[in-house]
Amino acid sequence: MLLDTASLYFRAYFGVPDSVRAPDGTPVNAVRGLLDFIDRLVKDHRPDELVACMDADWRPKWRVDLIPSYKAHRVAEERAAGPDEEEVPDTLSPQVPVIEAVLDALGIARVGVAGYEADDVIGTFTTRARGPVDIVTGDRDLYQLVDDAREVRVLYPLKGVGTLQLTDESWLREKYGVDGRGYADLALLRGDPSDGLPGVPGIGEKTAAKLLAEFGDLAGILAAVDDPAARLTPSQRKRLDESRPYLAVAPTVVRVAADVPLPDVETALPHSPRDGETLEGLARRWGLGGSLQRLLGTLGA
Repeated sequence: MLLDTASLYFRAYFGVPDSVRAPDGTPVNAVRGLLDFIDRLVKDHRPDELVACMDADWRPKWRVDLIPSYKAHRVAEERAAGPDEEEVPDTLSPQVPVIEAVLDALGIARVGVAGYEADDVIGTFTTRARGPVDIVTGDRDLYQLVDDAREVRVLYPLKGVGTLQLTDESWLREKYGVDGRGYADLALLRGDPSDGLPGVPGIGEKTAAKLLAEFGDLAGILAAVDDPAARLTPSQRKRLDESRPYLAVAPTVVRVAADVPLPDVETALPHSPRDGETLEGLARRWGLGGSLQRLLGTLGA
């Protein structure tokens, strides 16, 4: 089980009241909400391995160099050295180091790699996996990893993590008309304002799905643009032709990396804390209460 950790703690932050606070009054709604999420996921799915995948760089330069608008609207501060600062609610930012410290003390593998997003870490773990993989994320970009033959599916939270949309290839075909492999092409053609991806003007989701059904993949669509006999409307042909510079780089930006240099980590689900003394101190300092105790009970079981 691979967790898109930031996606989940953002959901926890907005789903749990900020009246949930540490003894000193500091909000810990994201921390406790994430612990509750993990507890429910482990209870319901009993994974053998669990990795909390992190954004070491939420807006990698190699993606921005190709498409400068990539996530540009979410930049709070540009930095000459290191990742740009992302716009994050004031009371969420201080909770992230607490989340990291608690996961480490619990012994839950936490992996972020410099220059890469959590999506890329997830993509690489998925590529290397020898057994079934459940990816837990609120980000539809990761639908591109769904692969029934390899038993890779996405668990997409609809309400907390108690109600999850089990996303497999049949669900994708019914919803979007593509399989996991085709979802990245659909996404780059359609564009995604939330990620600053312009897409091809005039090519929405339904048109993109029809083009992929007709021509197979992005390469097939571009070949059709050069084929006067191909069934494209004049406006489609013109817009796709004019978008070639974008379409030449968009696949590298949209497709998750599968070759991230992952560190050597112990991914087995822990049954007892790695550092009980540190965990007790964190529990007292931040008032983690029942959320932590429930998770510890679930891991011990």
